[in-house]
Amino acid sequence: MASRDGWIITRSIVNGRVLLVQGIGDLQPVASAGHYMRGECTTEEYRAVASLLGREPRRPVQVVVRDEREAPVVISNAPILEDGIPMPTRYWLVDPNLKTEVSKLESRGGIREALREVDPDALQDAHERYARERDQLVPSNWSGPKPSGGVGGTRRGIKCLHAHLAWTLAGGDDPVGRFVAGRLGIEPLDQTLGSSHDSSLGG
Repeated sequence: MASRDGWIITRSIVNGRVLLVQGIGDLQPVASAGHYMRGECTTEEYRAVASLLGREPRRPVQVVVRDEREAPVVISNAPILEDGIPMPTRYWLVDPNLKTEVSKLESRGGIREALREVDPDALQDAHERYARERDQLVPSNWSGPKPSGGVGGTRRGIKCLHAHLAWTLAGGDDPVGRFVAGRLGIEPLDQTLGSSHDSSLGG
């Protein structure tokens, strides 16, 4: 494990790509709406995300996982969007190859398999932690509607494997995300920033 410019680095053995992951923590306010993130997308990142989504992303939004070519892999939403709409899903998987592989896993009964293999108490704990972490970012003076539910906006069970993998890739402790990563051949993500320098990445 190595770090570069504040990003954790891990390797995906499914296709050899390097994923650069921004460490969770040190959140900063987004001045436009008082939300807390590490800073919004640059114009170039915003256009790249829009191209991957096929639509304009709803602000505030930030790229929190990218590959070695700087292409977005996971984005993060604020819990309250710029227009005041609550956003329950904090992390979105936008990488087209990973999205396709997760969809294939779902079509093969991946959700049912995950429900059989993952401890239900651990899953419920993950939903509750996800909700707490997200809700802590809602401004204290916010009086409008707030997001609800856990991963993927559901309080129990599994709604979407994509959302669980996105949180895991972003550094979240999610048993379902680890299940998906294992099925896709992705190495578990070490959430601790390494101190060594990976000379193969340059810089």
